[in-house]
Order: sequence, then structure tokens, then C-alpha cells
Amino acid sequence: MGSERKRPAGKYVIASLVVASALVGGAAVASVSGDDGKGQERRTDGLPQKTDTIKRQDLSSRTQVDGTLGYSKERKLNGGAQGTVTWLPDTGAVIKRNEALYEVDGSKIWLLYGERPMYRKLKAGDKGPDVRQLKQNLRDLGFGAALTMDDAFTSGTAEALKRWQKSHGLKQTGQTGPEQIAFTSSSLRVKQKEAAAGDQTGPGRPVLTATGAEREVQIKLDVADAALAEPGTSVEITLPGGDKAKGKVASVDRSASSDQKDQGGGGQDQSAKVTARVTFADPSQVKGIDQAPVTVELKGETHQKVLTVPVNALLALPAGGFGVQVVEGGKAREIPVKLGLFGQGRVEISGSGLKEGMKVGVPHT
Repeated sequence: MGSERKRPAGKYVIASLVVASALVGGAAVASVSGDDGKGQERRTDGLPQKTDTIKRQDLSSRTQVDGTLGYSKERKLNGGAQGTVTWLPDTGAVIKRNEALYEVDGSKIWLLYGERPMYRKLKAGDKGPDVRQLKQNLRDLGFGAALTMDDAFTSGTAEALKRWQKSHGLKQTGQTGPEQIAFTSSSLRVKQKEAAAGDQTGPGRPVLTATGAEREVQIKLDVADAALAEPGTSVEITLPGGDKAKGKVASVDRSASSDQKDQGGGGQDQSAKVTARVTFADPSQVKGIDQAPVTVELKGETHQKVLTVPVNALLALPAGGFGVQVVEGGKAREIPVKLGLFGQGRVEISGSGLKEGMKVGVPHT
């Protein structure tokens, strides 16, 4: 018989459960057997029934969270012209610059790009950032190559505007306003019609609910895990059907909201969540219906060339802390370890006497 004391199998279970409960955001999950200890008993010679190897590797902490596939920047578009709605685009249609957005009294309102809304009649002598963005559109569309990009509506601006009006069969007045143009920051997708042909519309009355044309994913994280999704963090998204796509975290809300789940009997579980937006490296490859569920893997941090063992190789030591059972020369001994990064079912360890290739005991399953 060996001189080593037989260690109760439950030490592995306790260690794994303690470690699993301490992990952030599910970066690693300890796999343990039931508490009856079946399949985890030691041999009578003090050696474990099963071993694994200490490896030297690059270890990444990865967290998987559920997400929802959708479109960016949902917002309502109000009418600009007073009158009767005579045409609206179909739900799902993508409207780009210089395309018709909707129609009032038989006249189309055309989409141009700009951060400021079209809120007034623009004419010679006017000044302001809305004038600048009108001039930018006229130049980008080829109607005002010589325009100076400033805030002044000049005679040159009026001439460029007349050329644009002629291209759409409009009266060439050299003036424009909400009855002809709507500004949005980019192309948009029609999510929902807020009016129908025949309805009255005007300033302040919703016509369409629109989103950006680009696909994105929204994820919700516990406040404690928000640091895992800093803007710029690389991610991998598993799409409906199993295809994978690369992306990055574009933004994270600065305020948290309460996520409430009914627990039955009138109780509720409330936890603070933050919402993060994830964009795709190549939006053209993204398929899937709006609001489809997806999985987002946050890569987290990486430690290079560190010693690792399976999470379930950790032992809860009687004096506190964790250790591993090293098997060498037909004998087993416990070595205290300091824990580092968790990821991919393994944990970074350091401690005196540890070497790559050593065998360590793990529960027999």
C-alpha cells in the first residue's frame, strides 16, 4: 500500500463548484459529476483513477451570451408636408439617398443624408448647418461640383438645387423644404408603416417607423459583466442556421435597465442589465429574419504561453485555496496553485514545482 492518505472524492466537487461560482459571465464552467461520488473514488494506492496533462498554451477567456439579430437605429419618421398620404414604400424596403421616401398629395419626398432634420424652407441668403448638408448632398450627387462646403446658401447653391429639381421633374425654383426633402443620417429600412394611403399627415404626425439598413445584434449583459463588452471588443456571432460571422462591439449603454422575470407566485427576479450593440465586419454575409436569436462569443482577454489544467483538476485544500494532485514516479502529491485566467474549460495555474507535461488527477467520469 502506498503511504499517501486517501483523499475524499468530494474535494474535487467542492473545488469545482467553488470555482464555477466565482467565474465572471460564464467564462468557464466546471463539469462535475453528481454528489454521490460515483466514478470519482480513489485507488487504494492513493493514485487517481484518471489523469490529465499540464499544458503550456495561449488561453483566452470566452463568454457566450444570447443576442437578437436586428437592424440599427430604430426611429419614427414624421411627415414634413401637410396633406394626404398618396404612397408609402413597402415594409422591408431599403431607401437610399436620392430615392423617394413617401408621397403626399402626389408629390414625392426625397431622402438625402444629414444629421439635422429638414425643418424650414431653404433659400438664397440662408445660413446654417442644414444649408451645409444640403450643399454636401448636391455636390455628392453631381449637381454642384464647384460648391464651397460652408453654411451659406449662395446663388451657386440655388443653381445646383435647380439641376437637382429638374432631375426629379420638379418645378425649378432654387428653393426647397420639408415638402421636397427629408434628411436622415444614412440609408434606412422601412420597419413599419405608421399611416396608410388616404390618411392625413403633416409635421409631427408619424409616417414610418424605420431602422438603419445595416444588420446588427443587441446583447444584454449583467452590469458586473459590462467590462467584457467594451467598444471595439472582437466577437464571433453564430447566426440562425449555424453560420459564423465576425464582428465587434460598437457601443454599450451608459445606463442600466431592470430585467424582470416572473418567478411564479407573484415574485420577481430583478437584475440590472446593460445593452450592447454588435456590428458585423461584413454585413453582406448576414442572413436571418428580423429579431432572430443568435449567440455572441466575447473573446475576452488572452494570456500567452501559460500553464493550464482542466478546471475539474482543482482541489479544495484543507488549509484553504486550491491545488492540483500531481502524479510522478508512481506517487501522488498535492501542490498548491495560484489561479489565473479561466477559459475553454481550463484554468491558468502557477506555483512551485509545476512543469509542462506533468500528470494531474481529475475526477473519473
